[in-house]
Amino acid sequence: MRLAVDIIAAAKASNLKITCAESCTGGMLCSALTDIPGSSEVFERGFIAYSNKAKIQMLRVSETSLRLHGAVSEPVALEMALGAKKDAKADIAIAVSGIAGPGGSDFKPEGRVSFGICWTDGTASETIEFGALGRKEVRNAATQHALRLIFKHLGVAY
Repeated sequence: MRLAVDIIAAAKASNLKITCAESCTGGMLCSALTDIPGSSEVFERGFIAYSNKAKIQMLRVSETSLRLHGAVSEPVALEMALGAKKDAKADIAIAVSGIAGPGGSDFKPEGRVSFGICWTDGTASETIEFGALGRKEVRNAATQHALRLIFKHLGVAY
């Protein structure tokens, strides 16, 4: 909670708009930010694009990227973030796509989460292997990691 408070305060101080595109976290990241009073000054909208179809329609993720890399990949997470940033006219956008579990595969195991973040002059992506912590814990870990990424990149967003 403290990190979300700090993010909202920093975004307000810098007059920056934030948006989120979520898959495996299903709105947890948007909720963490909008739980903070006054968040509407910096957060106008978020996107929950759980299915591939939603990623294509809502965030303009390319079918080619989904076919070549899969939904849980850095290229797709970055496209999700870019689509959200453009649609929301935000200064900074983050996207989360992962396999919360149960299940997964040898190729994409439970607990793998890809993140994409973009700001005015840059982009970054990464994949974290949280491990088979269970669905709830993977989603919580992904949400907390996404908050840390937003806070880290707020300084470069303007």
